[in-house]
Amino acid sequence: MPQPGAMAASAPDTRSGRWKMLAVLLVCAAPVVASYFTYYVIRPEGRRNYGELIDPQRPLPALAAVAPDGNRIELTALKGQWLLVSVAGGACDSACQQSLYFQRQLRESLGREKDRLDRVWLVSDEAAIPDKLKPALQGATVLRVAGLDQWLQAAAGQRLQDHLYVVDPLGNWMMRFPAGLDAAGAASAKRDLERLMRASSSWDKAGRL
Repeated sequence: MPQPGAMAASAPDTRSGRWKMLAVLLVCAAPVVASYFTYYVIRPEGRRNYGELIDPQRPLPALAAVAPDGNRIELTALKGQWLLVSVAGGACDSACQQSLYFQRQLRESLGREKDRLDRVWLVSDEAAIPDKLKPALQGATVLRVAGLDQWLQAAAGQRLQDHLYVVDPLGNWMMRFPAGLDAAGAASAKRDLERLMRASSSWDKAGRL
């Protein structure tokens, strides 16, 4: 049986270990917290985001997803990289194709920072993807997934497929671009993405965390 004195001596050691672990976690999280503080709080007067900031942020759910090759993953596997997400049925009408076009152009417009952002198309039904779209989808992550309304939400009067969504490397949906993105809107969306890349440059590098 442990002696009372030994038990009393172990209690401070346990508390000390917990405090050390907490300190390590805080040190690791500090750059992330600082970048978000810079983006959300310390903003130059007059700055306006084009995209709507999501508050509270919504973490990636563990929804089952299927890739075009039949591989099955959970949506949470996308964590570790900035994501620019579009949603549409597999048939992909003209509005969907325009959204995919702007999604691709926005990533390319980031220049050397583009490798920090992945294009993701979440296919919300069982419709086949037209062969003509496949060249434009090279380099993108395409996943068929149901139940997205458990995570993403459209603006009032809009549909999920009307927006592009931004997800941070921690897996949090944190921004939604307005519906009906056009060339002028894309220029504003680019500025938002550039700010996000700058604010997170101290802790986020190309490739998954």
